[in-house]
Amino acid sequence: MRRKPDVLWILAILFGLGIVTTGYAQSLWAAKADAPVEITQQQQPQLRR
Repeated sequence: MRRKPDVLWILAILFGLGIVTTGYAQSLWAAKADAPVEITQQQQPQLRR
């Protein structure tokens, strides 16, 4: 008879996967932020009184 995996092990694995996924996503985001970006500012119409 095989023992079921402990709930703590499952939580630890999920937590580790979350950390790895977050690190990977942040590295992709940082690489994308290095690309040249044009920043344009829109002027808001001023209200007349």
